[in-house]
Amino acid sequence: MSLSAGDAVADAIDQVQPAPVALLLGTARGHQGGQNRFYHARIEAAARLFHSGKVRGILVSGDNSSPYYNEPITMQRDLVALNVPREFITLDYAGFRTLDSVIRARRVFGVDRVIIVSQRFHAERAIFLARRFGLDATGFAAADPETAGPNKVRAREMLARVMAVLDLAIGREPRFLGAPETVRLRDAPRPGGASRDSVAAGPAASWPTH
Repeated sequence: MSLSAGDAVADAIDQVQPAPVALLLGTARGHQGGQNRFYHARIEAAARLFHSGKVRGILVSGDNSSPYYNEPITMQRDLVALNVPREFITLDYAGFRTLDSVIRARRVFGVDRVIIVSQRFHAERAIFLARRFGLDATGFAAADPETAGPNKVRAREMLARVMAVLDLAIGREPRFLGAPETVRLRDAPRPGGASRDSVAAGPAASWPTH
């Protein structure tokens, strides 16, 4: 996966080729009462893509399997806190797994070109899957937390990659598909000027404590 998708993941914003949509892959905001630095890094990376004009909208895909756990709403709230306009954030409530997120982006939301936002190791796997379902996918790597326990993360990712290959081999489908939906995008930039609906990126707000 790294060989086939690694070159498609940009580590710096000036390396990113623009695309209409950023696909922000979900994770929990906190773990065992503490902050999840993977989460915060992904939110910040997606906001940077939008404010730099690299994307015109953000598709937030996460788990909403319980009334008490809603990744898309939480991520939307934190993107808004970083000055991303709510009207250009589209929520996918059925992104239970990476496979679900990329297939639903293509089949439900009608996206054909995306920049996937996650940590590099995860973005490589997501691009590998996305390309097999007709998505023209590249990635923007969110920062890797230095205190995240690299050996544990590496072991989990190895297992996830084995499962991804197995999913492709058996033709696994998303848990839910449903009716088509539309990703909301701001207008494309006009020649010589900003887009009509673009919103200037002010200073980043501090993280809310919700």
